[in-house]
Amino acid sequence: MANQQGYFYGTGRRKEAVARVRLYPGSGRITVNKKPFDEYFPLETLRMIVRQPIVAANVSDRYDIVVNVRGGGIAGQAGAIRHGIARALVDADSEQYKKTMRKHGFLTRDARIKERKKPGLKKARKASQFSKR
Repeated sequence: MANQQGYFYGTGRRKEAVARVRLYPGSGRITVNKKPFDEYFPLETLRMIVRQPIVAANVSDRYDIVVNVRGGGIAGQAGAIRHGIARALVDADSEQYKKTMRKHGFLTRDARIKERKKPGLKKARKASQFSKR
C-alpha cells in the first residue's frame, strides 16, 4: 500500500521541464497543474507520451496521478511527466515495475538540453552568411 503520506512520489526531468508526480490509490484520473489531463495536453501524441509508463505497467485504473510541472515547453513537460510517473511506479513496487520501466527506457533521464549561444554567432551554431567580397 502507500507510504506514510498516502502516495508514491517521483520527480521527472526533460530539457528545462521539471515534473513532481504523486500516485494516489484511485481510479485512474490524471491531473496536471490542477487541470484535467485532456485539457492540459491538447495533442493526442503528447497524451500518448504521458500514458506510456501507465500502459506498460498495466495500471491504468489503479492510481490517480497528480502532477505539478514547471518550465520548458509542452513537449518537454510531457517527457518530464513520463519520467516522473515511471519513477513513482518504481517507488510504488520496485520489484514489479522496475524491469518493465527500464526495458522501455522510461527511467533513463534524457540529458539533451539546449546548447548555449557562442560569441560571434547568431545562435548556438548559426552564423551569418559567408561572403567573399
